[in-house]
Amino acid sequence: MMPRRPFCALVGVLALAASCSAILSGTISAYAGSVTTASNAFTAAADFTAPVTVAAAVGRSTAYDTGFIKQGATYYVYANVSDTGNPSSGIATVATNVSSITSGSTAVALTAGSYSAGGTAYNYRSAALTAAGSLTAGSKSYTITSTDNAANAATQSFTTVVDNTAPAAVDVQSTNVSGGTVGHLDLGDTLTLTYSETIDPYSILAGWTGAATGVEVTLTDGGVANDSVKISTAVASPVQLPLGTIALGSKGYLTTGTGNTVTYGAVGSATPTTMTRTGSSITITLGTPSGPSSTSTTPAAMTWTPSTSATDIAGNATAATAATQSGVVHANF
Repeated sequence: MMPRRPFCALVGVLALAASCSAILSGTISAYAGSVTTASNAFTAAADFTAPVTVAAAVGRSTAYDTGFIKQGATYYVYANVSDTGNPSSGIATVATNVSSITSGSTAVALTAGSYSAGGTAYNYRSAALTAAGSLTAGSKSYTITSTDNAANAATQSFTTVVDNTAPAAVDVQSTNVSGGTVGHLDLGDTLTLTYSETIDPYSILAGWTGAATGVEVTLTDGGVANDSVKISTAVASPVQLPLGTIALGSKGYLTTGTGNTVTYGAVGSATPTTMTRTGSSITITLGTPSGPSSTSTTPAAMTWTPSTSATDIAGNATAATAATQSGVVHANF
């Protein structure tokens, strides 16, 4: 016979189990499976945001700077396009509508790549386009439409300027370096040529961006005529740059004989001559001279005859009209 105490405990457990079963009206079971209802499933769109054109520019195909073209000029359209989806589906196409500049060009494709214009890097560029031969000056609008691989598209507007006006020589000035001799071309003296508008640096020197670069200045004895200076490349065989010639208004800067010269900043000089573009001006800072020169104390206005090979950003050639030094007449340099 089972002892009384354990027997009573067993009876109690059985009674409790029966009571719970009655209350729950079911059974206690363990489940290892799961069921998914199709109508309750969710998915997230990988990319529902259109690409963004961060920057765009129109620039002549042979110029450094952008933002200006002239009628009949050949140009590119540049763009920086970014797909902002998270995650991004990638850019499918980029196209430009430049029909305001080139008739009928409503959907010109831009090609992905690495491009640079005006010192800015771009990741898309069009093929070379030609502006209409008759195009009024002023601001022109164009658009960039970018589409990603999720079919999101956005169109953004930009502007460029048509400039059909030739630049002109406006002024020529010199400064005397601190401690230098007035009327004498010294190391550190400057010569500044100012145009009516910004000049394309590529039209002056291939690959030049406007930053300080080495050149060579030649002072020539004019004999019975006034002495003059010109600017050339700083290489073993210098080539005159299209900056024209500056007549110094005096015969006293070099007196060694007609046609004789002194160069400043030639190859191998201790200090090079530099050329820098700032706005519409180009400033030449004299380097080490190749030999002695004279001093002219005669007050005289310099005359600058520009070269028509220099162009503005739009590609207009500089007018041939000479510019006379402005201000009070004085001894230069």
